[in-house]
Amino acid sequence: MQQPKRILVCPLDWGLGHAARCIPVIRLLLEKNAHVIIAAGGRPLEMLKQEFPALPFIPFNGYGIRYPSSGSMQMKILFSIPRIMRGIRKEHEELKKIIRENNIDVVISDNRYGCYNANIKSIFITHQVMIKSPLAENLLHRIVLSYIKKFDECWIPDHAGENNLSADLSHKYPVPANCTFTGPLSRFKNPGRSKPVYDVMAVISGPEPQRSIFERLIAGQMYKSNLKALLVAGIPGENTKTEQKGNVTMVNHLNSAEMQVALQSSEIIISRSGYSTIMDLAALGKRAIFVPTPGQTEQEYLAAHFMKENIAYSVKQSAFNLEEALKRSGMYGGFRMVSSSGVLEEKIDSILS
Repeated sequence: MQQPKRILVCPLDWGLGHAARCIPVIRLLLEKNAHVIIAAGGRPLEMLKQEFPALPFIPFNGYGIRYPSSGSMQMKILFSIPRIMRGIRKEHEELKKIIRENNIDVVISDNRYGCYNANIKSIFITHQVMIKSPLAENLLHRIVLSYIKKFDECWIPDHAGENNLSADLSHKYPVPANCTFTGPLSRFKNPGRSKPVYDVMAVISGPEPQRSIFERLIAGQMYKSNLKALLVAGIPGENTKTEQKGNVTMVNHLNSAEMQVALQSSEIIISRSGYSTIMDLAALGKRAIFVPTPGQTEQEYLAAHFMKENIAYSVKQSAFNLEEALKRSGMYGGFRMVSSSGVLEEKIDSILS
């Protein structure tokens, strides 16, 4: 009898989005009796431990980049490129040891450019085939392509044609031959209708210190309103006890099942415009107000794109006003519910066979 394939899943640790969209991949692998090992660091590690407590975990830190509390994010990243490149080389070497010590058959990397290995099947998950940047965008695109081609396969979590969610990020240029559009990857499934409980829900996420800045901004304005509000702080691994402060319910973290119920029970969602959040909102057909992380060009682009498409209102963090944002959001129709395709299951069947 054939032994189950040993699959290593490695999400990037910038925010929780990369870990969140690995959840449906891990679920499908487990349904097909694969032996899954997760290598992650920081809050993504804590998040996935709560989702899959029975699985083995390996601490695997990322590149250690923090967003600035003020000033230019572009300049911060530009000056961090040597550190990021060293981090990619370091994780590539560390991966060799993990593969050897754990008899790994396949590695699935979500946006970790160094997590490939010539001796085993290596798969890269990304929606950013090109990186939006005011500086050296063509050069960054060529660098990203050079890394994608080091992997056996690249899975793009989006639809290939119309009604796609990533727009220019994976559709502006032809994709490499090893790329496959798998359809959106959301941890939420079988959405139904729920009776509204909250007027507004805020989902706080992203790297520090901007996560904390965003939380303080939203919470402060929620307290001053008369709205029945829910705030999820995006801090897994800490005390998740629910706290009530006047009209605002606060909780550090919700697992996927709890988060789906909360989102479906809220009239409108305030969040960052990260791609994994967008896939989750689209899976549930929700209305949203986007507040992109300052200087995060991908989020700024996606927020502007969906505002142009009359899907979601967006506003800069520095100009955010809850009352005004809710008023303006009424002119935007929200996401149409999208479903995943069967392509992901086909790709997983292929690597397990």
